[in-house]
Amino acid sequence: MRASRAGAVPPALMVLSVQILHAGDVALPPDLREAPDDPYRPRPLHVAAPPASTLPGGMDFGVQVNVDDLGLNIVGDAANEPSIAVDPTAPNRLVIGWRQFDTIMSNFRQAGWAYSHDGGRSWTFPGVIQPGIFRSDPVLGADAEGTIYYCSLRGDFIVHFFLSTDGGVTWGPQLPFGQSIGGDKQWFAIDRTGGQGHGNIYISWNNHAGCCGQHIFSRSTDGAMSFLEPRLLPFTPIFGQTAVDFNGVVHVGGIGQNFGIFKLVSSVNAQDPDVSFPNFTAPPEPVDLGGLMILGSGPNPDGLLGQLNVATSSGLGPTAGNVYLLCSVDPPGPDPLDVNFVRSTDGGLTWTAPVRVNDDAGDAWQWFGTMSTAPNGRIDVVWNDNRNSGVVNVTELFYSFSTDGGTTWSPNVALSPPWNSHVGWPNQNKIGDYYDMVSDNVGAHLAYAATFNGEQDVYYLRIGDYDCNGNLVPDTSDLLSQQSADCNANFIPDECELAAGTVVDGNDNGIIDTCDCAAADLDGSGDVGIEDFLAMIGLWGTSHAGPPDLDGDGTVGIEDFNALLELWGPCPR
Repeated sequence: MRASRAGAVPPALMVLSVQILHAGDVALPPDLREAPDDPYRPRPLHVAAPPASTLPGGMDFGVQVNVDDLGLNIVGDAANEPSIAVDPTAPNRLVIGWRQFDTIMSNFRQAGWAYSHDGGRSWTFPGVIQPGIFRSDPVLGADAEGTIYYCSLRGDFIVHFFLSTDGGVTWGPQLPFGQSIGGDKQWFAIDRTGGQGHGNIYISWNNHAGCCGQHIFSRSTDGAMSFLEPRLLPFTPIFGQTAVDFNGVVHVGGIGQNFGIFKLVSSVNAQDPDVSFPNFTAPPEPVDLGGLMILGSGPNPDGLLGQLNVATSSGLGPTAGNVYLLCSVDPPGPDPLDVNFVRSTDGGLTWTAPVRVNDDAGDAWQWFGTMSTAPNGRIDVVWNDNRNSGVVNVTELFYSFSTDGGTTWSPNVALSPPWNSHVGWPNQNKIGDYYDMVSDNVGAHLAYAATFNGEQDVYYLRIGDYDCNGNLVPDTSDLLSQQSADCNANFIPDECELAAGTVVDGNDNGIIDTCDCAAADLDGSGDVGIEDFLAMIGLWGTSHAGPPDLDGDGTVGIEDFNALLELWGPCPR
């Protein structure tokens, strides 16, 4: 048994300390096996309350995602284990999926989701993809064309995919690909390289609770419509992730049959659609991450304390082709958990010595370490951290980044106020097993779970400025320099709103209709009508750079009358 090594635990919670599972443990706790053991219970009579979003003093820790139609918190439910996807063709369109528990009186969960088309500033939570159907372990991703994929684990350890082509507003039916694949902690990656494997989907999962024994890897070459019969992987890596580097090489990382052995296996030919048995290789020596993966302890008694994160660097800059591993691990000595990082510059053959990302003095729990990489090579990392409370279950969200391939890291910054990880359990003593993050060149989109409302909820947090148009320049700079227009003064570049479909451009002139109509309302009546035509006649032939100059040529003339006629229909009159 391990007691808290990070400060006193309230007496009522002492019983929650459980044995840490380390190397040699042979079975997973039942709560980690994502199978139904409670009946479905519908949500009780709806009670809403204002969601927590900011604290006095102005600390902003994001936007709650699992809210009702009025943006209010739904009292009595639980939401955890979030995953996020960003549409690369319209970066203002985001989707988050999570485990939705309609009541904490049952651990029966469903595939919850919400979408945002304004860069995460607001969210719509329509419900669950298949009401009344047990689903767990949501993992989301986007292909290069903007299709969002929702991968979900059914109660028999089979996974299914659901697709959305409208930024998460609606989902198609469960894909009937026939071949059974999947298992606990299934993570997939989509090739967006433009190379031979472009569009391929690669997925791996846990052999302890899966469809197919030791066969834990599969591939789709047709958008998840069909998959290979599951294949073996060397060392059977589990509790990790799958990534694709800029050359289309597939990397699968995880731990072996005991928790002290980290491995990365890689395949050059998995991208070839004609290869039915991809060849995966790995160096004979395990990867040293400076500690052991653990589960079932401390702040998350029935869950993981952190999975193995696998990421690669893009083909740009000096870090091109690097492979990165990051995990919350138990190092030697009294310190219970650190976030450690290693780098390979030769495709996983050799690795650097582990680097500790958290910069505290030690003896604290740094758990749920989560990593993502930006196209410009920056590495973003977040984790939960109890360094300031000294209490095992009172944690804050922390952040650090590296711009030199993980050699050095920025000073750690707290992104949230403290919250209690031991409240709001939905008849299951954990707040899920992971967070998820997607980086761009300006910042990062994070989906995480916390208990700011006294219950488990899912939050979205934008780290850094926005880059909704993907031009590598912060939106604030685009607006200040007038590189982007903001005719409706909502601090979002107009081109992003048009691309996301949150505004209307009925005459297809690249200007939001409401802004067109405001410019055409020359008499200020709130509509566009004959009075505005008469006002324009009065300005005929004059130079005027203001609203009457609808075509922007510096004078008021026939072209402006034609523009006004085009707006006659779409505008109020």
